[in-house]
Amino acid sequence: LAIQKEAEANNKPKAVLVVDAIGQSAAYEEIEAICNEYEIPLIEDAAEALGASYQNKKVGSFGRLGCLSFNGNKIVTTGGGGMIVTDDEGLAARVRHLAAQACNPAPHYEHSEIGYNYRMSNLLAAVGRGQLKHLETHVNRRRAIFDRYYQALKDLPGIGFMPEIPEGRSTRWLSVITIDPNLFGASREDVRLALEAENIESRPAWKPMHLQPVFADCKMYGGQVCEAIFDQGLCLPSGTNLSKSQQDRIVNAILSCAN
Repeated sequence: LAIQKEAEANNKPKAVLVVDAIGQSAAYEEIEAICNEYEIPLIEDAAEALGASYQNKKVGSFGRLGCLSFNGNKIVTTGGGGMIVTDDEGLAARVRHLAAQACNPAPHYEHSEIGYNYRMSNLLAAVGRGQLKHLETHVNRRRAIFDRYYQALKDLPGIGFMPEIPEGRSTRWLSVITIDPNLFGASREDVRLALEAENIESRPAWKPMHLQPVFADCKMYGGQVCEAIFDQGLCLPSGTNLSKSQQDRIVNAILSCAN
């Protein structure tokens, strides 16, 4: 509906950027159909979902560009930075050019446009490539952590979990719960502070972009779902090295907050 209205107003988006949230693929069959209908390029932000799949196709391979993150908290990390993947040779060449300070071919430094120093060092790239061999092991580990949270908390009134899309497989990169204070007896913030008192770090779910001050004047559609998730969502410790005893301590701290 949003794209239709903007297209009718002769203000068609230049691209649609789809986010694969907290380890799960978006429903690309429907999204691609809309983008194709209106001839709008699709860009995939798979920063949080390396290793996930949709209809047996790996995330990052949908649309004209796929964006991956190797930040320190990701399943595969180089300490920072990321990667763009595409099967469009022209786009790949353009990305390489801009990422290498947009230097023109010359024996001296020559610039006809502004570029960026976004190249990853060979050393950090080697660290990331070594981890890629163990990607499936890391994914299985994160899924096991999610499953333990789910089994321990699923029957508590007011506790919700992100469902897995039927056509895909989530990495469960991050285990996030929603807490309805009217049913659980304590708010998201009450639980976060209770965990903090036990020296356990947790964080609210991401604040929606349209609520960020920097985007306050931007046009937006919808927003009610992500606002509710921000209001009630809590990100739990989910690192690959999280031990069962550590996770039991987290679960017990949450259980102590229940009414």
